[in-house]
Amino acid sequence: MNYPSTPSFNLNGKRSLITGAGRGIGLGASIALAQAGSEIVMVSRTEKELVQLNQYIQDLELKSKYKVLDVTDEKSVENFISEEKPFDILVNNAGTNIPSSLTDTKIEDFDYVMSLNVKSVINLTKQVVLKMLDNNICGSIINVSSQMGHVGGPNRTTYCSTKFAIEGFTKSLSIELAPKGIRVNSICPTFIKTPMTEPFLKDEKFKEQVISMIPLGRLGEIEDLMGPFVFLASDASSLMTGSSLLVDGGWTAR
Repeated sequence: MNYPSTPSFNLNGKRSLITGAGRGIGLGASIALAQAGSEIVMVSRTEKELVQLNQYIQDLELKSKYKVLDVTDEKSVENFISEEKPFDILVNNAGTNIPSSLTDTKIEDFDYVMSLNVKSVINLTKQVVLKMLDNNICGSIINVSSQMGHVGGPNRTTYCSTKFAIEGFTKSLSIELAPKGIRVNSICPTFIKTPMTEPFLKDEKFKEQVISMIPLGRLGEIEDLMGPFVFLASDASSLMTGSSLLVDGGWTAR
């Protein structure tokens, strides 16, 4: 009898790129992948946060470096990727939200959110994938989506539009890259306690309404996403592509 062995969650020898890495979900992803053994490269627009996080990770005697980068600047992204060694893992995390009803939505806000949440993801992924293909890398691409890529919500028409777009991008690209051994999946969190959600969750009425929609009865913590990032990055999820990993406390199960 040949008994199976648990696939490895180890990322030794892998290189990971994490966007929006300085805070919140990106910070958690950076620490998780580094602790799993990957060399990580962190990018965001805020150098102070990157310096502090990089020092923390290096103090753990793990491999990390950072680059101040605006992922909406297409030329800067292309130059950055061209100068880097190829990546095995890409975490597309940079994103934002400007809640508003449709009738109050400013088109410039729509353009900004769409540019960061969707256009920059497609551009960066293209550059990373080209290098993966050139180097015959069977990589893993993880798009940070949202439960709002599966359901609707008031004052979220723009945000939901971007996350539904990311879900479509994930599924389509997964089919395109599957023959090359490159996997593409998304992580879809509920409301996680991060600097981005903090202003909204200060409204106690809104916070209570959010928690009432989560069957597990609590908001998400950054730690709730760290295991899923390692899982999707590693061989433990080797048969998963085009999938959405919902970390939503049961929100979308209703």
